[in-house]
Amino acid sequence: MNKYKWIISSEINQLIIELESVKLLISNLPTRQNLEEQLRQHSLLKSAVFSARIEGFTDTINAPKKESQNLLKAYHFVLSKKSPQKLNLRFIKKLHKIILNKLNSSSGQWRTEPWAIFNQSGIAIYLAPPHFEVPARMEEYVKLVNNISDHPSVKAAVAQFIFEKIHPFPDGNGRIGRLISAFILEKSSFGFGGQAPFEEYIDKHREDYYYHLESNSDCSGFVKFFLEALVTESKEYVKKISSSDNNDPADTLLPRRRELLEIIQDHPNCSFDFLQRRFLAINKKTLHNDLLRLQKAGFIHKLGATKGVVYSKNIK
Repeated sequence: MNKYKWIISSEINQLIIELESVKLLISNLPTRQNLEEQLRQHSLLKSAVFSARIEGFTDTINAPKKESQNLLKAYHFVLSKKSPQKLNLRFIKKLHKIILNKLNSSSGQWRTEPWAIFNQSGIAIYLAPPHFEVPARMEEYVKLVNNISDHPSVKAAVAQFIFEKIHPFPDGNGRIGRLISAFILEKSSFGFGGQAPFEEYIDKHREDYYYHLESNSDCSGFVKFFLEALVTESKEYVKKISSSDNNDPADTLLPRRRELLEIIQDHPNCSFDFLQRRFLAINKKTLHNDLLRLQKAGFIHKLGATKGVVYSKNIK
């Protein structure tokens, strides 16, 4: 583990200063609980969907597949009171079980085979530690991460970088690495309650993301990239919450009903079946009740009858 190094350059220091400024700005913003919760839920969904996209899954915000649904549960777990105060192996394995629930029988288990990255010529350009070293490497990894004294954002970036180099699981390492960094940020008050989904930035700059992960031991480039992502997305959150209309009646809606309203707005004349595919974990009666509440409040209207019913947003 001693081979990993990183240098806090002037550019990284500047990004840390910007991040501290954003944190102070967010702490001084007026509390708007309903709007903040709605933005949080949407941000967590984006984190899940874009994290899945980075790995090649073709999920969308309005129709997340099983991979994103599992990731959403994992992000909620990271932000919940059930998550530990410090990183530990049990927590990491729990995250892996959540993201691969009903997708892979090896969830929560270390890999049992060699792993390497090959270039287009078939030459190995990176060889992960042998599988039989993974348990000991992960013990060392947790101790190293918990003892990093640099700024929490740097700690989160380094934790993600080293985790992906160890590659302890047979599948899902990229997703778990990003969940670990989100966990470290949240525990140090720089996760902003899931409001700054840096996974979207990573997805948009995927080539840079993988380029900075290619280094075998120097984390510096990845740290800078990670902080750029975090600063960019946290500033976007400030813009959203600062520019939102204080008198928007939709801000009073519960998060799921607000999300329903946004989907109906984006997809006029959508059917109940279409909406249900977005909320597979929600009971049909509960979803029908949400739609009824939105109708009674004047947000949407229903057209047709029985199986031909479609929903559209009311234009005010």
